[in-house]
Amino acid sequence: MKKLIAVAGILAVSGCATLVNDANIPLTMSFSDGSEGSCEFQNKRGLWKAEIPGTPMIRRSDDPLIYRCETIDGRKVVGSIESEIEGEKLGASVVFFDLGITDAITDKHRTYQRNIAIPVKPKSSDALVSK
Repeated sequence: MKKLIAVAGILAVSGCATLVNDANIPLTMSFSDGSEGSCEFQNKRGLWKAEIPGTPMIRRSDDPLIYRCETIDGRKVVGSIESEIEGEKLGASVVFFDLGITDAITDKHRTYQRNIAIPVKPKSSDALVSK
C-alpha cells in the first residue's frame, strides 16, 4: 500500500503532461490533387518547413496551424488547421491532481487533425479542359 501511495505522489507532483502527450505530433500532409511541393507551417510555438507529401513533426498549440504552400508548378495555397482538445486525455489531469495546469501551459492537451489534404486549385490548363 505504501508503494502505491508513493507512486501516486510522484505522478501527482510530476504533472500529467509527461504522462499524457508528447509536445510534437506527426501530421501527414498531402495536396488534394496529388501534387508535390513544399509548405511552411506556423503556430505560436514555432515555424516548420516540409516537403509535401510528407509527415512533419509539429509542436502542439492552442492556436490554428497556419500553412503557406507552393506546388512544384507554382500554385500557392494559404490556409489554417484548427487546434482541438484531446477529450479522452483531459480527465487524466484531474486524476493526477494538477487540474490540467501543466497541460494548459504547455498546450500538450491540444492536437491537430492528423491526416490533412491541403486544397489546391486545378492547374490553369486542367481548368480549361474541364469546361
